[in-house]
Amino acid sequence: MDYKAAGAPKKGKNQPRHSEHNAHGSGKKPFGACETKAELLARMKAAAEAKKAK
Repeated sequence: MDYKAAGAPKKGKNQPRHSEHNAHGSGKKPFGACETKAELLARMKAAAEAKKAK
């Protein structure tokens, strides 16, 4: 009998299995980088125009 496998299961390491591509502090989403409302509206308008052009 395998007595090693009969014990309680090991607890998790409390960390994600992989890293996200847009995690906080990464190149795509750096800390403290918050776009202004004007930049947000410009980006949304550009996306709407691109969608309308399709």
